[in-house]
Amino acid sequence: MSKNKEKETKTNAIRILEKQKIDFRVIHYTCDDFTDGLAVADLLGEPYEKVYKTLVTVGNDRQYYVFVIPIAAELDLKKAARSVGVKSIAMIHVKDLQSITGYIRGGCTAIGMKKPFETRIDESVLKLEKVIVSGGRIGTQIELSPADFLKAANASTADLLA
Repeated sequence: MSKNKEKETKTNAIRILEKQKIDFRVIHYTCDDFTDGLAVADLLGEPYEKVYKTLVTVGNDRQYYVFVIPIAAELDLKKAARSVGVKSIAMIHVKDLQSITGYIRGGCTAIGMKKPFETRIDESVLKLEKVIVSGGRIGTQIELSPADFLKAANASTADLLA
């Protein structure tokens, strides 16, 4: 890959990781449209437990909250709401994702959203040596340590799984 091409494909998330001098690896894959995390993990030959998805919710307080969980898992909305101190949360509509976060479906990451949102990553991430998350666009994933991911996303961990 030429230097020019690398500069072209830098996302906000990648720029933030570089600025924070965080050690990470960019993984590119070919995909034109949204595909779910399971298909991405299969394409990359990675175990489902290592690849995480980013979910954006809105609380009953009308604030947005970000949750990051393993791709094969389901978010427990009650646990998630408790983890951020609100009575209830609901998933946002996919059509609102880009205007809220700056990212599109399939390319959403907790690193470098348009605004800082309270973010929780499922505590299962702490058992991993490395975690893979979206790099900020379809076709780009980032692999980094859980500690660095928590730092870059300004997040904390919680029990979030159903």
